[in-house]
Amino acid sequence: MPSRSENRTQLIESLMERFPHVPREAVIKEDLLRGGIAFDESALSDNEGGEVKPKSYFIFSFDHGTLPELGAAALRRPPEEIVLTGGPYELRRTVVSVRVNPSSPYRVAADDHGVLGLYLDGARISDVGLPPMPDYYRHTLENGKSVMEVAPTIQWGYLIYLTVFRVCQYFGAKEECQYCDINHNWRQHKAAGRPYTGVKPVEEVLEALAIIDKYDTNKSSTAYTLTGGAITSQIGGKDEADFYGQYAKAIEERFPGRWIGKVVAQALPKADVQRFHDYGVRIYHPNYEVWDPYLFERYCPGKERYVGRDEWHRRILDSAEVFGPRNVIPNFVAGVEMAEPFGFKTVDEAIDSTVEGLQYFMSRGITPRFTTWCPEPTTPLGKANPQGAPLEYHVRLLEAYRATMEANGLTSPPGYGPAGPGNAVFSVSSFMDSLPAEEAAPEDVVAPARGR
Repeated sequence: MPSRSENRTQLIESLMERFPHVPREAVIKEDLLRGGIAFDESALSDNEGGEVKPKSYFIFSFDHGTLPELGAAALRRPPEEIVLTGGPYELRRTVVSVRVNPSSPYRVAADDHGVLGLYLDGARISDVGLPPMPDYYRHTLENGKSVMEVAPTIQWGYLIYLTVFRVCQYFGAKEECQYCDINHNWRQHKAAGRPYTGVKPVEEVLEALAIIDKYDTNKSSTAYTLTGGAITSQIGGKDEADFYGQYAKAIEERFPGRWIGKVVAQALPKADVQRFHDYGVRIYHPNYEVWDPYLFERYCPGKERYVGRDEWHRRILDSAEVFGPRNVIPNFVAGVEMAEPFGFKTVDEAIDSTVEGLQYFMSRGITPRFTTWCPEPTTPLGKANPQGAPLEYHVRLLEAYRATMEANGLTSPPGYGPAGPGNAVFSVSSFMDSLPAEEAAPEDVVAPARGR
C-alpha cells in the first residue's frame, strides 16, 4: 500500500497530466505554498550573519507551526525564498516563498556533495538555489536596527515590503479575518525577544531605503509596498489614508521615481483613495479576500461590520476612477473558499464562485491577483483545516484565472515583474508563473487624470 507521501507524488503527476496547460512548475509551487516545506539543518541560513538571505517574517508567519514548534528553523531562520530548477520534471526557474512545515513530505536537504535539492518520497525532484545575502542587509541604521527589520525585500529582491503597522485594529474573534495571523505573529515575535517594530517611524523607513538605494547597485528592487493592519480609528492622529500615505509622500519626495509605489489598504472612500494617489502611490490593493457573500461575512467579520461586502466592492470600482482600472489590483486568499465548516464542498463549486468574482472585476478592467492560502495554526481556519485546500483547486484556479483574463483582453498586472514560467519572481502564488511570457515586464503604470 502506498504511503501518504507516495500518494503526493502520484497526485502532482496526475494533475500535471490532467491539466497540461498549467505549467508543471506551478503545480509543484502551489503544493509547496499550501502545504509548506521541511528543511534539513544543512539548508537553513545563518540569520543575518551568513551568506543566505533569511526569512524576514514581515507581516504574517506564513508557517505551519508556531516559532516554538519549528525547532532549528526558529533559531536559524530558513531562507526567504528558494528557487527550483531541473530535476525529473525539467523545471524552469521557479521562485517559491518559504512556508515552514516540519512534517511536510517536501524536504530541502543537501546531497553527499553538499548540493541542495528538493526531495519528495525520498527522491530528488529539483535542484534548489538560495537567495544570496544582499549587500544592503549587511548595513544597519544609526540606531542599530537592521534593514531586514525595517525594509525587507522579497520576490528575489524585486519588492521592498514596508509593513509599517504590524498589528490590526480588527481585533478578537468577532473582528479578525479568520485566516489571518498578523496579531499572533506580532505576539510570538515579541515573546521570542526578536526585534519587531509595531509602528515604523517614517525617518527609519527613509534611512533603510537610502541604504538599499546605495547598495542595490543593480537596481534589482523595483517596487515598494506599504501595508499593515487595518486602521478603524486613528494612529498618531491620522486615519488610514493619511497614516499610510505619509510614508508614500516622504518616499516620493526623497526618492522620486526610484520605485513603483504600491499600497495595501482597506477599500476606502473615493476621497481617501484620491489622497493615496496625491501622495504618490501608483498601485492600489484594496483586497476583497473571498468572493462569496456568505463566506465573506463569516471569514471577514470586521470588514463586514465596518464596511460591508457590497460597499467594499463599490469602493474598489470607484478607486479605478482615480488610479485607472489597470492599477487597481485587489487580492483574494485562494483556498479559503473550501475551508471547513462553511466553505464549498466541491472544487467545482469553489472554482465557479471564484471565477464569478474574477469576471466581475476583470470585465471592468480591474485585474485581481491572489495569495495561496497558508493555513497558519493559530487562526480559526488554520486550526480547522491544517491541510488547506485541495491541490486540485489551486491548479484549476490557475487555469480559470488565465482563461478569464484572456477572455477580457487583459494582460499581467503592473508591479509584479515579468510573467511566464521560468521568468516570474512573484513568490506567494503561481499566477504570474502561469501567464504568458511577455517581451518586457509590464511596468507601464499610467497615472490617470486626477478626479474626485
